[in-house]
Amino acid sequence: MPAARSYSVHQSTKTVTEEELIEGCRAGNRLAQERVYQRYSAKMFGLSRRYVKTTENAEEVLVQAFCKVFRKIDKYAGKGSFEGWIRRIVVNEALMFLRKKYRFSEHVEITEVPAKAVQISVEDELSAREILALLEQLPTGYRTVFNLYVVEGYKHREIAEMLGISINTSKSQLILAKKKMRTLVEAARQIRGTE
Repeated sequence: MPAARSYSVHQSTKTVTEEELIEGCRAGNRLAQERVYQRYSAKMFGLSRRYVKTTENAEEVLVQAFCKVFRKIDKYAGKGSFEGWIRRIVVNEALMFLRKKYRFSEHVEITEVPAKAVQISVEDELSAREILALLEQLPTGYRTVFNLYVVEGYKHREIAEMLGISINTSKSQLILAKKKMRTLVEAARQIRGTE
């Protein structure tokens, strides 16, 4: 590899661009891999933690995801953001972890759908930590579908394929998750009101 394009330890004195880090990772440079991990791990841990209840399991998902990032770095074609590419890998690893541990095939038929969903504006009232704590209280299926649909923006068809469930199961899990979250948010508001 020509010296001009190589990623070296001596670049630590200047700001290293994302492109240089990606090239370093493609070359198998451990320092480049470490810097990619340092740059994205905190955010990706938070993402993993939204899907997986325990810190230890979220860390396991994170490690597996970054191993995959470094093994498959040649698959990143530079289209879209690098962070978004890593994010998809983390979500997929979290879903693989959950599929191994839990069954998502349970189907709950919803016969009553509220005519108008109540909009809950929790951002102003609850911290990110409090919202995460509420998400942790959801059953695994609810939490997973809620994250995929509400936070990640996947459609029910995509969620059904990812989890190996029917579209109706995805929809019913989301409705039940929203209902449960509404109850949890109201309880949290009442607790805050009494403090």
